[in-house]
Amino acid sequence: MTARPSALLDDLDTALLALAPIRRRILAALIEPASAAGLAEQLGMPRQKIGYHLNALEAAGLVQLAEERRRRGFTERLFVAAQNYVLDPALMQAPIDPAAVEAQDRHAADHLISTASTLVRDVARMRQDAAAEGARLLTLTIEADVTFAAPADFDAFTEEVSAAVAALARKYAAPSGRRYRLTAVAHPAVSKSAPARN
Repeated sequence: MTARPSALLDDLDTALLALAPIRRRILAALIEPASAAGLAEQLGMPRQKIGYHLNALEAAGLVQLAEERRRRGFTERLFVAAQNYVLDPALMQAPIDPAAVEAQDRHAADHLISTASTLVRDVARMRQDAAAEGARLLTLTIEADVTFAAPADFDAFTEEVSAAVAALARKYAAPSGRRYRLTAVAHPAVSKSAPARN
């Protein structure tokens, strides 16, 4: 069994368990299947300690049993983790009234953050479900840098993009089929020379 592409952490207790430093090291090491003994050697930690944390990670669904094999009279269990974990942004947010978000001005940063949080959670969950079924999740990402000479250009660009998207949405409005959600956002670009925050 290979590692799952990603796993969504949408429960606070599970997220806290995964974020513990020792368990983060174990999860990072389990991109490839390994046993408690193998991890102990790799991480330089006692096998019993690794076994304790592996049991907790397995119970929380953060690692999966990849294989069981007989070795020298005992059964060795190999585990595998996801390649990455996505923390549901909603875990760190105060409860949001969906009606209030919908009523916000489309230029409001709070609206963008709420929309992006929902996007992260929903796509991570759908990708997790698709991987469990052995299917591929078809998505589209378009990115472009735009420079506005004046504030009025931003408003004009917004109107043009909105009109173009609305026209495409009308063109691709089949009465049945798989429905997709298109989300377009614009925000000030981060300077590539800006120092990273730790």
